Amino acid sequence: MTQFLPPNLLALFAPRDPIPYLPPLEKLPHEKHHNQPYCGIAPYIREFEDPRDAPPPTRAETREERMERKRREKIERRQQEVETELKMWDPHNDPNAQGDAFKTLFVARVNYDTTESKLRREFEVYGPIKRIHMVYSKRSGKPRGYAFIEYEHERDMHSAYKHADGKKIDGRRVLVDVERGRTVKGWRPRRLGEHVPPSTGLPTSSRPGPSPLPHRDRDRDRERERRERSRERDKERERRRSRSRDRRRRSRSRDKEERRRSRERSKDKDRDRKRRSSRSRERARRERERKEELRGGGGDMAEPSEAGDAPPDDGPPGELGPDGPDGPEEKGRDRDRERRRSHRSERERRRDRDRDRDRDREHKRGERGSERGRDEARGGGGGQDNGLEGLGNDSRDMYMESEGGDGYLAPENGYLMEAAPE
Repeated sequence: MTQFLPPNLLALFAPRDPIPYLPPLEKLPHEKHHNQPYCGIAPYIREFEDPRDAPPPTRAETREERMERKRREKIERRQQEVETELKMWDPHNDPNAQGDAFKTLFVARVNYDTTESKLRREFEVYGPIKRIHMVYSKRSGKPRGYAFIEYEHERDMHSAYKHADGKKIDGRRVLVDVERGRTVKGWRPRRLGEHVPPSTGLPTSSRPGPSPLPHRDRDRDRERERRERSRERDKERERRRSRSRDRRRRSRSRDKEERRRSRERSKDKDRDRKRRSSRSRERARRERERKEELRGGGGDMAEPSEAGDAPPDDGPPGELGPDGPDGPEEKGRDRDRERRRSHRSERERRRDRDRDRDRDREHKRGERGSERGRDEARGGGGGQDNGLEGLGNDSRDMYMESEGGDGYLAPENGYLMEAAPE
């Protein structure tokens, strides 16, 4: 395909001209001939300097030595500054130290955002305050974090010193102490306590006079005690919170259990009420049926008594006496039976129901016997022959009782008929 391209494009694919050969200007390093062979430094030793005439070697300062040197220089400068401040420090002639020193309370570690009115409100609970002096920085004008509180009575200052130590103000626990600059002889502040006088070379603790070390130990002990008290207070607060949470949880569970029990009791009461109402309805229904049956049986029994063929006295227990079904004795017995039945247990009630059922059966059986006697009286003995005409009343009753309580003997054909289902 390239042969069909125009000449100007074919020129782009043409190879370049070969590189021309040029002879080297000099020999290569490995081709050069060395006239002088390699040798050592022995010929040049005489040119060296004599070691005895050489200066001593200088030793360079290491990093650790440089840091130690700077630390010593800093300590020396600080010692000079402390000595100068000690000469100028006189708490008894300080113009800022006013009022009675034995009524003044020192408060440190105060939050920088705490105001003088806030301090007054916090410390007035121990007694009336005469003056509050908060210390500010001279260069920046910001609070330094400590103040002096002068009370009107010394006992109030002692009460605040005893109870206000470790009190939390604006999220920080303050340190409370008495003013020791004017009350303790030889006492010096911490910034002026640790220094080594150049004259003696001894530490401050070896110098005669009051030493600041016991004060530092006392401050450390007090700080440790404050931290322990703070931890104990926090633990006690957490225990109270956990106990309150447990009490609330138990009270909620008790309320829930009580509500559940009340619901169950209400359900049981409703169930008992429904059961009692159903029992009372059933009892009333049975009473109505029994009274209707007794009333119907009494009307049917009047005819045999008029015919002179009354049932014998030792007949079935379903037959009533001369007082009739609505006699006063039967009514009294019914009332007593109902009263006793209301106080009986479930088993006795079941027994009573069985007894009532048996009595109803006997009563129906007696009604059937009275109907048979009435039919015989009407027929006058000239009716159909049922196979029992040669038997008397007692024999017929015995025959019916021997056949069982579930059936009766029909007067038409003399066959045993089953009783109607209840």
